[in-house]
Amino acid sequence: MTDHENAYSGLVEADSDARWAFGTGFDDPLAGIDASVPPGIDGGRLAAYCLVLGDDSLVMAQRLIQWCTRAPELEEEVALANVALDLLGQTRLLYARAAAADPSSVPALPDGSPVPAEDRLAFFRDPAEFRCVHLVELPDTDFATAIVRLFAFAAWRLALLEALEGSVDPVLAAVAAKAVKEVHYHRDYAARWLVTLAGGTDESRRRTLDAIASTWPYLDELGRADDVSSALLPSGGSADPRAVWSSTRAVLDQVLAAAGVPEPKGAPAGNGDSAGAGPGGRDGRHTEWLEPLLAEMQELARAHPAGRW
Repeated sequence: MTDHENAYSGLVEADSDARWAFGTGFDDPLAGIDASVPPGIDGGRLAAYCLVLGDDSLVMAQRLIQWCTRAPELEEEVALANVALDLLGQTRLLYARAAAADPSSVPALPDGSPVPAEDRLAFFRDPAEFRCVHLVELPDTDFATAIVRLFAFAAWRLALLEALEGSVDPVLAAVAAKAVKEVHYHRDYAARWLVTLAGGTDESRRRTLDAIASTWPYLDELGRADDVSSALLPSGGSADPRAVWSSTRAVLDQVLAAAGVPEPKGAPAGNGDSAGAGPGGRDGRHTEWLEPLLAEMQELARAHPAGRW
């Protein structure tokens, strides 16, 4: 067998590059790209917004990957794992952009180990330092719950990414343009399954209705306006947080109608007004489910912070 045919040769080759054991490797995901912060943009605010988007996709990916060996069919296990991998790829780019925009946003390890910035952000922050929305933290009680939540999340994230294609930061705009193609598939995959489950057996329909009823209250957080996103989105038009939510809501309503599902009671207004709203994930206030999820994800890296292979 030649070296090109041996998939494991890289594991034993002697080289000068130390490879960190638990994360994404050693290549800079923004290598070759001008990652300087454009004039007029606050690097700290840009980093904060990239962390917001990256935290959403990281936690959602971790939830989805828990379906490995648990999905109804092997094909769906692979599909959900691929969605999770797409979201992890987005997370890595967003974390790398945050690190380049504001190096102080990246936690330093006590021993000074040269762990990649995106891995430090994923594995070495505590729950209160994450800024993901509550929707991505929810546990999946069954396959219908996973599908409903993925559909709602992907519909909203796609509308937001499409707006971010016109971001005043060209790097963030490029990341969004790449992610749009992936999230289109995520949304359509989940929408097809939602319609299938709602139109299936009495049991699958009951579970789908229960999943919608339990998920929909958490969508209100998606429609809240915030100063950071408003400063980085192009001004006016479809990029306004209210317009992003309006686009999302139209897709949600369309798919629910196709599934023959009535609008849930107490459906979120999504008017972009955070006045009077309680603290949410964007404020570092999380559900009871985020801490155990992060503990499971971070356990090995924290136990061996200087691990190499």
